[in-house]
Amino acid sequence: MGKSASKQFAEEVLRTHNEYRKKHQAPPLKLSSKLSREASRYAESLASTRILKHSVESSRGSCGENLAWASYDQPGKDVVDRWYDEVKQYNFNRPGFSSGTGHFTAMVWKSSNKLGIGKAIASDGSSFVVARYFPAGNITNQGHFENNVLPAKTAAPTS
Repeated sequence: MGKSASKQFAEEVLRTHNEYRKKHQAPPLKLSSKLSREASRYAESLASTRILKHSVESSRGSCGENLAWASYDQPGKDVVDRWYDEVKQYNFNRPGFSSGTGHFTAMVWKSSNKLGIGKAIASDGSSFVVARYFPAGNITNQGHFENNVLPAKTAAPTS
């Protein structure tokens, strides 16, 4: 597998994203090899400095970005579950951006359609994961959150 995200890891992250997106009435994302290459390059650079910080916006074009760090080699589903867990803090009655829910809203952003995944292991065994979303979500202009971050559909009651 080398140091970058294996195909299996990327597919697990994609599958988990799409399960959550379906729940929130968002179409499935497709894995982009170009975005994954860029995400992997950035994950490698994070692993080399061992500092978790977002990339400079100009370097990622019009992509959104989620990051994750763990002191161990984290499975893809765990990473996505941690990001999604922020749904508990999101107020669907008052939609908008908040630093405590940005990972969740980027994941289920309805108009995003491509995903890139990168993972790198640092020399101390910790792992850095980078997800890139195109087009980027979390657009704070009026109406964008209402149209892109939809509440989870609950199963219809059976009569």
